[in-house]
Amino acid sequence: MASADIAVLYEHPDWQKPLFAALERRGVRYAAVDLKHAAFAAADAPLAPLYFNQASPSAYVRGNTRAVPYALAYMRALEIRGVRVLNGSAAFALELSKTAQAALLRSLDIPAPRTWTFNDVNALRERAAEIPFPVLLKPEQGGSGARIMLVERFADLAALLAAQPDYWLPDNLLLLQEYIASDPARGIVRMEFLGGELLYAMRVISHGRFNLCPSPVCNPDEGAGACELPSAAPPVEFHAYREVPAQAVAWGKRIMAAGKLDVGGIEYLEAPDGRLYFYDVNANSNLRPSIAAEYGFDPFERVVDFLVRERKRTLPAEDERAFA
Repeated sequence: MASADIAVLYEHPDWQKPLFAALERRGVRYAAVDLKHAAFAAADAPLAPLYFNQASPSAYVRGNTRAVPYALAYMRALEIRGVRVLNGSAAFALELSKTAQAALLRSLDIPAPRTWTFNDVNALRERAAEIPFPVLLKPEQGGSGARIMLVERFADLAALLAAQPDYWLPDNLLLLQEYIASDPARGIVRMEFLGGELLYAMRVISHGRFNLCPSPVCNPDEGAGACELPSAAPPVEFHAYREVPAQAVAWGKRIMAAGKLDVGGIEYLEAPDGRLYFYDVNANSNLRPSIAAEYGFDPFERVVDFLVRERKRTLPAEDERAFA
């Protein structure tokens, strides 16, 4: 018999604390699985009938690079055995690959910036004429805006990678993304989805920063955050956005379904001509209580509601009444 109702996979020491507190308030038995220091055997019994993956691709910026491949291996082993994992290996693999995200958006006919993936500067040089500099340089395995920068010319890109080979980390694959101009005063829009439905949307004004992590741990409402990617720029601003276009919500739902995400954040920006461009898919969704409060609810209570419903779906019909 499993000792818990739900097992939560996590790596960041603080991001999941609000979720754990909500589970405890509701009396839900959970196992917290720290991916930073872990080991498992193929013969191990599952810790719970239902797992919830909260691993983050940004683990490497905290010195926890091994948490990512471990999370993938563990989830795949569980899924092969028939254990259900919310935001499982397919969703996590999508979050780990900006290239896969771009391909998914293209396959869904959702407007997105063009991208070029490369593992060799000279190979990319052969296609330089088709790349509309300036462009954004991004790591294939994204997370917390790490190593994202605006590159003005191909020569600047070549010089950067020659001088700083650690830019290839963590997986030795990079991509260039078409730069879409937008109004910095309006920022970008992030929609949070839970169980296939929009939970809330917010505008995020970054003042030139690429780290848009919505967690109050990294970007608090007041004071300095404990983020691994500090910046001298003004603090990131988060504002509830109730007027999110219906088309944007519809596209977000399609991305969540096609990407097999149970919980996630989808980001898009608005070009000067009004067109929307989707560019980021986040499976590890750090919900922001102050924004949700403007909508009148606690986001982590909503997550627990969802987890409880999904846990009940894994129970035989005769046992559903025993689980609260």
